[in-house]
Parts: sequence; structure tokens; C-alpha cells
Amino acid sequence: MSELNLILLGPPGAGKGTQAERLVDDFDLPYLATGDILRQAVKDETELGREAKEYMDRGDLVPDDLIVRVIVDRLNTDEASDGFILDGFPRTVPQAEALRDALARLDRSLTAALLVDASDEEVMSRISGRRICVKAGHVYHVETDPPKNDGICDQDGSRLVQRDDDKPETVQKRLSVYHDQTEPVIGFYEDAGLLRRFDGNRSPEEVHDHIRATLATLKLEGEL
Repeated sequence: MSELNLILLGPPGAGKGTQAERLVDDFDLPYLATGDILRQAVKDETELGREAKEYMDRGDLVPDDLIVRVIVDRLNTDEASDGFILDGFPRTVPQAEALRDALARLDRSLTAALLVDASDEEVMSRISGRRICVKAGHVYHVETDPPKNDGICDQDGSRLVQRDDDKPETVQKRLSVYHDQTEPVIGFYEDAGLLRRFDGNRSPEEVHDHIRATLATLKLEGEL
């Protein structure tokens, strides 16, 4: 198995970002977040970026086929020749099918879809408990990492606030979208034999160790 082509799946707040950072360090792979790829393509004024910008300027969703083309354009570079970690895509089964077909045309395929799962209750607790200082963005949590003085940042004394994205009603909406749109993608990769599950309710260290062990097994199996 010469390439390590990975997709990260999971609900908001499950810890995908933390695991992505560790995998990047472990395997020296590019971390490709869909939103970042689109914004970079627009900034670089590539042909696909200009096409995407037309939709974004109108406030329309960028079509699946265009997103896939932008992503595959990025995957088909020296940066991603040894593999990649893709986050934020695919979000729907049609996107997953389009990505599979596009990779096949490049004579490439996914190594695994890594699902970092967590219960709705855990996600709600993690996200809605976040507090951020208004001056420098230092992050706290009311239960697991509270400030010494309630509502005040330990580092710069500024006020701590709850972002709109972190309010319970917003988190619930994000979870509803995830269950409706993205959970079917889990079944798609499970049927394809590519899904690997990890318990996001555990500590980041435990999840990381489990992922590393799983990837080591996949590498061994690929070389047998």
C-alpha cells in the first residue's frame, strides 16, 4: 500500500480536527479541508476557482461536480502524491460516489474512511460548553477546562463569550443536518468495506492510538 488516502468522518465536535493534526504529524500528509480548498482555488484565480466564485458570489451552493473537480485538482498534485487526509467531503452519498469515480480515473482509491463518532449528548456538552476570550481567542470549557475566574480569560483578562455557533440551538441544527445528510455516507463506506470506527467519546490520546494501530494493520495487510 504505497499511498495513504484517508477520509475523516464524524459529527461536529467529535474531535476530527485534533486527530487530523496528529495524523499530519505522524505521516506527513496534506490535510485538505473542503472549505479551505475552495477558498484557495478562488484566491489563486484558477479556472475552477473562478467558476466556483460565480456561485459563491450569488450566494448559491457550489454544485457537487464542481466541488469534486476542485478537490481532485488538488489531489492530483505532488503534494498529495503519497496520500491525503480529506475532511468535510464527501457530505452526501452522491458526493461519495463522484469522489470514488474521480479517483478511479486517476487510478487511485481510498485507503479508509475513518469515523470518529460521538454521541449527541457528548457533542452538545463539548461544543455548548466552549467559551472564547474576545481579545485573543483563547478557548476554555465550563466543565473540562474552566477559567480561574468565571467569565474572565486567565491569560489576558478579557471577557469570555459563547459564540453563536456554539449555542445549544445551533449545535442541535448542525447535528440534525449531520444525521440527515452525512450519516448515509457512513453506510456507503461501510458497504464498500472501507469504514473504520473510533470512539470519539474517549480521550484524544486513546483515539489517536486506535487510529495508528488500525492504519498499521491496513498497511501490513496491503503488503502481504
